Amino acid sequence: MRTGVRLGIDPGDARIGVARSDPSGLLATPVETVPRGAGDLARIAAIADEEGAVEVVVGLPRSLSGGEGPAAVKVRAFAAELAARLDPLPVRLCDERLTTVTAEGMLRDRGRRGAKRRAVVDQAAAVVILQQALDTERARGSAPGELVEVPDDEGTPDDV
Repeated sequence: MRTGVRLGIDPGDARIGVARSDPSGLLATPVETVPRGAGDLARIAAIADEEGAVEVVVGLPRSLSGGEGPAAVKVRAFAAELAARLDPLPVRLCDERLTTVTAEGMLRDRGRRGAKRRAVVDQAAAVVILQQALDTERARGSAPGELVEVPDDEGTPDDV
């Protein structure tokens, strides 16, 4: 298991949930909800710097069958922008199927209702995304998901 703080990101249309791991990579905890729009990438970059992150994990929405729809296309574009902003900090896309449903259920079970739940569901989903990535890495012994390539100055990925 690699060491170092990782950030988990749950990008939505209105808000972006952010979570962090402990330096040993065992446990994910919520950090904040960043409003989507102007300055969102700058805020995430600031959080990554503040936390001393060694990697960022972005949740990739897939259908239950594993396919990718319009939401996944938007997240891939967001992850590419984030990777370019954070370069050389690695950004990885990890499957996030059912994470928001899981997060909603956890919050409901803990008595969070209505507006209180909506205010933190994005952070809770980011925690679930990151925890799944940490658990997957621990089980497999290798980094989870897929690395987001950052184009070099000529507009092609570095490894081409």
